[in-house]
Amino acid sequence: MSERLKNKVAIVTGAGSVGPGWGNGKATATLFAREGAKVFAIDRNEDAVAETASIIAEEGGACTAHVADVTEAEAVEALVARCVETYGRVDVLHNNVGIVDDKNVLETSEETWDQVMAVNLKSMFLTCKHVIPVMAKQGGGVIVNVGSISGIRWNGVPWIAYYTSKAGVLGFTRAIALDHAKDGIRCNALLPGSINTPLMLEPKRQTLPKAEFDAWVAARDTKIPIGRTGTAWDVANGALFLASDDSEYITGTQLVVDGGLIAQMKMPQ
Repeated sequence: MSERLKNKVAIVTGAGSVGPGWGNGKATATLFAREGAKVFAIDRNEDAVAETASIIAEEGGACTAHVADVTEAEAVEALVARCVETYGRVDVLHNNVGIVDDKNVLETSEETWDQVMAVNLKSMFLTCKHVIPVMAKQGGGVIVNVGSISGIRWNGVPWIAYYTSKAGVLGFTRAIALDHAKDGIRCNALLPGSINTPLMLEPKRQTLPKAEFDAWVAARDTKIPIGRTGTAWDVANGALFLASDDSEYITGTQLVVDGGLIAQMKMPQ
């Protein structure tokens, strides 16, 4: 590894995985550690975040696991304080948590709408609110907000709350970047496309016969111009670029990681 985050301290939210394999947050936390960062890994699931921390420790990296619900203000304030107490600073904030609800506006309940907004958007507001003063005091830092191509394109299914929350991530990211550029803080959004993670695969794996599941996975690959669905490592590599000094002149924008999916426009047959 090139140690692009050597001596950096990185908070990664959603650093566990909802099932076997590599989720985006788990892969990103691990890659950050491989690149020299001290990782403060956050997740609501104690076992999941402990697994990520264990992997990092086994590879010789530094990681502290912390259990918290990042939609709760007091919990976020406490986790930032513990990170600073443990490592002395915060150089990177990687906002990764997110949930999906597959309903249109008529079917979506107020409770579901509020939950999606809290997890996908309010969590970023809370972490930034408590991390930015730390970054400003130390002279700067980097924030990476995980959005989705669904924030800029309809993806063919009725995810009204998800679309809206991910579009909100873009406006939020621009505002953070411009409001705090003078503090030496960069902020960008990372927009994954179709990614094979446990969050996407496990519901299908548990409800479909194996042959149908395999066919569904294969069909996903055919929709991507480069010929395969993305992995959590593709997302992690994008996050590493935005978190590192390789992107030191980039702020207030978004990096799409989708294998060319939204660049294509197929004419009706």
